[in-house]
Amino acid sequence: METENLIDKITGIYFRFGIKSITMDDLAKELGLSKKTIYQHFKDKEDVVYQVIDYHINRQHSGIREMLDDKSLNAIDHLLLMSKYISGHLNQMNPAFSYDLQRYYPKAWEKLIKFKREHVFTKIMENIQKGIQQGIYLKDLNYEIIANIYVDMMEMFSSGEYSKLEQYSKEELFQTLFVYHIRGIANQEGIKYLNNKLKENIN
Repeated sequence: METENLIDKITGIYFRFGIKSITMDDLAKELGLSKKTIYQHFKDKEDVVYQVIDYHINRQHSGIREMLDDKSLNAIDHLLLMSKYISGHLNQMNPAFSYDLQRYYPKAWEKLIKFKREHVFTKIMENIQKGIQQGIYLKDLNYEIIANIYVDMMEMFSSGEYSKLEQYSKEELFQTLFVYHIRGIANQEGIKYLNNKLKENIN
């Protein structure tokens, strides 16, 4: 098995069960491989975790870039797509994964958070500029503050710190928050477009 395919499968296991409770023996059993085979690809469990985080970051980077590369869509379309992408991604992740990462692998956690703070912040700022150019976002807002609030929201969900909202599905939470975000920055033309898109999704 190629290393990338192996990391993909291990990522799925960690997302479902968390990290701390899964030993190298557990990984071997789940993967149907010998522990010796796994050690041919990784030095130890810490190496596994770091490679999983690198893989996770690269996959998010590629997924977001692929969505934003579609020139036929406007800025609001891109944000609505991102809400579906992120909520679908978080639905696969057990909160134990983020908890274990923060507590037992802080450097890996910091790497993930740095990606979100820098890459996601940049993409949100680019989206805002695009929306202004397209005439669907307001021009006179402090968008650095708004982009930072957006990134903070992402961190909240990544860390699992939303216990008061657990009664709602992640999909419903993200769609509501994204619509809230868009309504806050869209002008009348943008809100009209958003309302039409939401009606299309209902019908």
